[in-house]
Amino acid sequence: MKRTLNFALKGLLIVGLAAAIAGCGGKKKDAEGILQIKGSDTMLQLTTAWAEAYMTANPKVQIAVTGGGSGTGIAAMINGTTDIANASRKIKDEEVGDAKTNGVNPAEHVVAKDGISVVVNPANPVAELTMEQIKLIYIGEITNWKDVGGADHAITLCGRDNSSGTYAYFQKHVLLKEDYAASALNLQSNSAIVEEVASNEYAIGYIGLGYLVEAGGKIAAVAVDGVKPSDKSVASGSYKIARGLQMYTNGEPEGLAKAFLEFIMSEEGQKIVRDEGFVAMQ
Repeated sequence: MKRTLNFALKGLLIVGLAAAIAGCGGKKKDAEGILQIKGSDTMLQLTTAWAEAYMTANPKVQIAVTGGGSGTGIAAMINGTTDIANASRKIKDEEVGDAKTNGVNPAEHVVAKDGISVVVNPANPVAELTMEQIKLIYIGEITNWKDVGGADHAITLCGRDNSSGTYAYFQKHVLLKEDYAASALNLQSNSAIVEEVASNEYAIGYIGLGYLVEAGGKIAAVAVDGVKPSDKSVASGSYKIARGLQMYTNGEPEGLAKAFLEFIMSEEGQKIVRDEGFVAMQ
C-alpha cells in the first residue's frame, strides 16, 4: 500500500512539474524587436500614429517609419531593406515581376481608405469642379481660372512627384492615363502641396483626406461632381476619387510584423485611422 502511495505521489509530482513547465512556456511574451516601414507619404502620419501607440504599449519594440513615396517603399520591400512597404496605390505588375525575380512574394494588406481631396486657396471662389474639368486643368487644356468660374488669372498646378502613389492613382483615375501638364509643380509631399496652396491664391492641388483635416482652414476642398470629400462620402462611395491604403509584406507576415498588422486592424488601430482623418475598414 505504501509503495502504491509513493508511485501515486511521484506521479502527481511529475504532472505538477509538467504543468508548471507548460505554464511558463505558454506565458505570452511582450512583443520586442525592430520593424522598418517605408513608403507612401500619404500614409506617413497615420503609420507614425500607429507606431507610437504600439511602442507605448510595447516598450521593447522599435518601429522606424519613413516616407519617400509608394514606389520607393515597394522597391525597398523588393530589395529586402524594409519589413513593410506602405503604398497608396496597388502594386504594379512590373513590380510584382521584379519581386518574383528577387524571390519576394508580395502580400497585400488593405489597412484603411482614403479620399484624394482636390484643394484650392480659401480666397478662391471656385467651390466645385467636375471630374472632366479637373482632368482638363491637370493635362493643361484649361489654364485660367475664369474658364471654370474663377478670377481671370493663370492656374498654378500643384501635384506630387512621380514616385508617389497619389500621383499614379490621380493620373490613372482622374487624368485617365493622360500626361500631366509640363507646367505642373511636382512637390515631394502632401504637406508641401498644402503649404503651396495655402500661400498661393491661384494654386490647385490634390492631397490625402487626412492632410485636408489636419490643414483646417488653411485650404479648401472643392466638391467633385457635387460631392465633397469626407469620411462619410468616401465610405459610401459617393465621392469618386477614393482608394484603399495598402501595406505590403514579403509573404504572409510573421512575428512582429504580424503582431503590428493585427494591432492596426483592431478596434484601437482603426480608431487611430478615424482620428487621423482617414476612413476605417470597420
